[in-house]
Amino acid sequence: MSIAAYIKVIGRGKDGARPLTAEQAHDLMSQVLDGRVSDLEIGAFCMAMRIKGEEVAELDGFVRATLERCLPMPHAKGGVVVLPSYNGARKLPNLTPLLAGQLAKQGVAVLIHGPRQDPTRVTTAQVFDALGWPQANNSADVEAAWRAGRPAYIDTATLCPPLARLLDVRWTIGLRNPGHTVAKLLDPIAANPQQRTLRVVNHTHPEYAISLKAYLQHTKANALLMRGTEGEPVADPRRQPRFDVYIDGIHHEALSRAPLEGVLTELPELPEGFGASATARYIESILVGQQALPASIAAQVDCLRMSFADGTIT
Repeated sequence: MSIAAYIKVIGRGKDGARPLTAEQAHDLMSQVLDGRVSDLEIGAFCMAMRIKGEEVAELDGFVRATLERCLPMPHAKGGVVVLPSYNGARKLPNLTPLLAGQLAKQGVAVLIHGPRQDPTRVTTAQVFDALGWPQANNSADVEAAWRAGRPAYIDTATLCPPLARLLDVRWTIGLRNPGHTVAKLLDPIAANPQQRTLRVVNHTHPEYAISLKAYLQHTKANALLMRGTEGEPVADPRRQPRFDVYIDGIHHEALSRAPLEGVLTELPELPEGFGASATARYIESILVGQQALPASIAAQVDCLRMSFADGTIT
């Protein structure tokens, strides 16, 4: 089956392209993920969407199609924070495992998903390895990590193999594609209506905040929307960004936090370099109380905990 009809709609350039409906986007992504189209068609789809950009209905269809192909996740009492981790460290240490570890210390179940390796970045998986924290190979491993009071990490190739294949197209054509946006929005636990869940959705450029906000509102999501650190779902340890909390798609002003403004008078102590080993040693020193948790990450932990603690998320 061909997706040529869809490519004809989305591939007419920035000014001539038209958006797909949610159902068309769902059908297109389903065919791509199931391998029912040629490599040439996948490349054309990726390039067309890169030029046009995703709209809310398209993201809705893309994400739903991807969720249908995810490994089922276990239930966790008290709710789950989901951290999509897809960018890794390029200049600053990757502190997504620190955020996850601090939440786990306070009794919050955490699920992280992302790639095991990135040839240009230090991934969360590599920091987990340096910490000696096991990674999950199935849903039972995820549940075991939560029972042990640890954050659970599962790589995308295990969580959703067809999504991992779509993400890998980047290394062939040299550009990101809609799969990367889908991955950052993916909450594989939200499909269970009995499970309380809150995902952290991060952006690197202000224009993306607008489209991501619209998606969260459209899908009635529970999420913390923020500017990430080099694309990771953790606050910059040097300065707290704005945290916008959405519950059932509605902005929750009481749970949201204003960004830190003004001139910085001091900086937190950070590891030298951003390698996995140095980052792991730094994280360990904080989790055992030898060093202070950066104030911005402490604020993010508190924001996420409070979103569950007051019964707002049901």
